[in-house]
Amino acid sequence: MALPLESVPNFSEGRDAEVIAALERALSRPGRLLDIHTDWDHHRSVFTIVGSGDELVETLLAGIATAAERIDLHEHEGAHPRIGAADVVPLVPLRSEDEPAAREAALALADRVGSELELPVFLYARLTEDRREPAFFRRGGPEELQRRIDSGELAPDRGPTTLHPTAGGVLIGVRRPLIAFNVNLRGATVETAREIAAIVRERDGGFPGVRALGLDLPKAGLVQVSMNVTDWEAAPLHTIVATIVSEAETRGAEVAGSELVGLMPAGAAVEAAGTLLRIEGFDSRHVLELRLLDD
Repeated sequence: MALPLESVPNFSEGRDAEVIAALERALSRPGRLLDIHTDWDHHRSVFTIVGSGDELVETLLAGIATAAERIDLHEHEGAHPRIGAADVVPLVPLRSEDEPAAREAALALADRVGSELELPVFLYARLTEDRREPAFFRRGGPEELQRRIDSGELAPDRGPTTLHPTAGGVLIGVRRPLIAFNVNLRGATVETAREIAAIVRERDGGFPGVRALGLDLPKAGLVQVSMNVTDWEAAPLHTIVATIVSEAETRGAEVAGSELVGLMPAGAAVEAAGTLLRIEGFDSRHVLELRLLDD
């Protein structure tokens, strides 16, 4: 069965219903919009879209243009790091053999964002030799990014060398499917969340393919371990959650709940279900609807 490409653009707006509705309209065609996730504390919205390469380029260009017109980073305060109104725009091949098509679409989008919208574009992940990730560009925020550009440390890959005064820049990349997954903690400080994030993330010796931050959620009255899980087979979600529960309890806190941002591969949910139900050898071959899709 032929599969479309996926894109999961993240926009720096999670509070203004009118702006979110405008983004929804822009991102609804010609690609197919599957999901919208908004978060007040993160001040961020994540859209999940599928389509052909050409469909995604047109859809994403319209969404980025809307964000640049409607979002002012000077007025933005949120828990999640960002460098742009349309902060990060990944193209995601659902199968490894579709990566060339994702790369072609991502580069076509970058060209048009730089030339037509006149926004600085920074390529990341599988569009770069060193596989730079968004955190490389986000540290210190837009002001620090502009200083690094001015000093010659780095330069946009497309578009002007000065960040847009209200819309900043855009990160465009190609990556594998990942799971954006958050665990909220009650009775803990943000320092506790950061300690636990360091325990589970790969760069500090935690789970392979896990990137994690500890964030404060003042509106919710909670703190959060915010994660991107880039290899759910190497780092199953239920194992990560069990570790966070244990570490939270050790620190006198408790897990208030988990949160999925966007969509997740069916295999990750199947694996968790099989483990929790203690069904030996349980995988996607034992799920009726998934078997029907193979026909």
